[in-house]
Amino acid sequence: MSAQDEIEDSSAPLIEHLAELRTRLIRAVIAFLIAMIACFVVAEPILNFLAEPIADVLRARGENPQLIFTAPQEKFFVLIRISVIFGLGLSFPVIAHQLWRFVAPGLYKTEKNAFLPFIFASPLLFLLGAAFAHYVVTPLAMNFFIGFSDAIPALVNILSGSEPAAEIENEELRTVFLGSVRESLDLSLKFIFAFGLCFQLPVLLTLMGLAGLVSAEGLGNVRKYAVVGILVMAALVTPPDVITQVILFVVVYGLYEISIQLVRLVEARRTKRLREEGVLDEDETL
Repeated sequence: MSAQDEIEDSSAPLIEHLAELRTRLIRAVIAFLIAMIACFVVAEPILNFLAEPIADVLRARGENPQLIFTAPQEKFFVLIRISVIFGLGLSFPVIAHQLWRFVAPGLYKTEKNAFLPFIFASPLLFLLGAAFAHYVVTPLAMNFFIGFSDAIPALVNILSGSEPAAEIENEELRTVFLGSVRESLDLSLKFIFAFGLCFQLPVLLTLMGLAGLVSAEGLGNVRKYAVVGILVMAALVTPPDVITQVILFVVVYGLYEISIQLVRLVEARRTKRLREEGVLDEDETL
């Protein structure tokens, strides 16, 4: 066989892989577009659902639960953004399936069995974190931010000993919350993504344990540094509200401890498998 024939034979599998990758990408994009269009149809109810924590805070304050838009195109592009984000989430199973079908043939059976649980666990944990952010963190944050405008004037009046003016012409200038659709949605989505990603910690550390990059003993030894890091992260991704920061710290630190136990389980299974294969003696450990 000539050198030219060898080059052509070696390039054939590469061309086949590229053709398969193109097919998988096209299917993923089509699924995303269909999901995005479907989400755009119900984008208005989704927006109302995301804005419900703000609406509840305003109702509790006796104010009209409404958001405003300050540009003619603002609400339209907000609905487009909702359609893109939720369309991506809705089409994620199809996209993940296409990615898995492309990668799986190159994996061993043991590798497939190791990765499959994480493919299912990752979106479930993200949804759990997003639900926690929407139903717990966002109401606390909105109550703090919106109520902050009332807390400062009240504190000033208490410290100065002044009474509220009885006449309209004597009233001081006061601020009123007129929430923008875009900015309110941005804040809600930031909480959802922040907590959704934080809830991926067990998946990330367990995968690193499978790859041998971390160990349960090592994670336990750096526990005090992890506490500091989680506290810093809680201060950065949450409002300056002690209750919200404590909630985030407790949740993420709990996930860190769960991750240590999962890595320890991975190590125990690896040790058992190596002993069965004769690589390790009964009294040896990794």
